[in-house]
Amino acid sequence: MDLGIAGRTAVITGGAGGIGFAAAEAFGREGVRVVLIDIDGQAAEAQAAKLAAAGTDAMGLGVDIIDRSVVEDAVSAVGERFGSIDILVNNAGFTRDMRITRMQEDDWDSVVDVILKGTFFCTRAVLPGMIERQWGRIVNISSRAHLGNPGQANYSAAKAGIIGFTKAMALENGKFGVTVNAVAPGLIDTAAVRGLRHYESIKANAEKSLPIPRLGQPEDVAAAIVFLSSEPAQYITGDVLHVTGGRYG
Repeated sequence: MDLGIAGRTAVITGGAGGIGFAAAEAFGREGVRVVLIDIDGQAAEAQAAKLAAAGTDAMGLGVDIIDRSVVEDAVSAVGERFGSIDILVNNAGFTRDMRITRMQEDDWDSVVDVILKGTFFCTRAVLPGMIERQWGRIVNISSRAHLGNPGQANYSAAKAGIIGFTKAMALENGKFGVTVNAVAPGLIDTAAVRGLRHYESIKANAEKSLPIPRLGQPEDVAAAIVFLSSEPAQYITGDVLHVTGGRYG
């Protein structure tokens, strides 16, 4: 299938690792120019160099996405290099898990700000150009945790908020040729998950209980992201695509 996005430019937040970098590699294989945005600027630049060595036109930028002016400067820098931003993947986020009775204000704010405020700032910064060109794709990374997880009130609330934001943006911007969708991954075998104390038991439980009996791979999520960014997906907007191996509860 010709995805019709060769020569487009994609910006991926949290792009230096995990799902973000897998998406960058998948876009690169489709001939898309890729911009990796990450709080770790050195990692973003190193990963962009890796993409460039594989033949992808790529750049890496260190960006704190909860700083509005820094986001706007980054968007300007991308415009100077590539001329336009056609695809935005709002992927940046992290967990800070604990029961609500132990959760401090900073535990809440830090998680919610990166996931929700960061998505807001990045989306607002790129939308005017997409509207002007009458073409754009925004893919927001939610999580199966939007259904609720114990010990993840902050993360679950933020990821549920991403879905509401996605639907609102889809309704606002469809008439401009801009689609906005969400991908909700389940348990994905990233470095962060492999670093968990109970990784082996998590993996064993997935292999025993999931309809597709394995942990997801970043490439599984990347495939969904790239499809929703494609020309064939032009009539899909405001939707949530779960990539969970069949786990919904």
